[in-house]
Amino acid sequence: MQVVRLSSKNQIVLPREARAAMHIKGGDELLVVVKDDLTVIMPKPKNYRQALSGVGKGLYEKDYLKKERKSW
Repeated sequence: MQVVRLSSKNQIVLPREARAAMHIKGGDELLVVVKDDLTVIMPKPKNYRQALSGVGKGLYEKDYLKKERKSW
């Protein structure tokens, strides 16, 4: 884990290892997500549909949708 410092202009420099792991370079756009006390920095996807594909897979048990439809 590396420590970075916030400059007087409110800027940070991402360590080389982080840039390499995210496959980013100067000029690339990043997303910053803040959730409670956690802040996540990630590369902005070129294609949101492709980036989010399968995120919900396995979230619900098998046949969940069928059971819900029967309950209507």
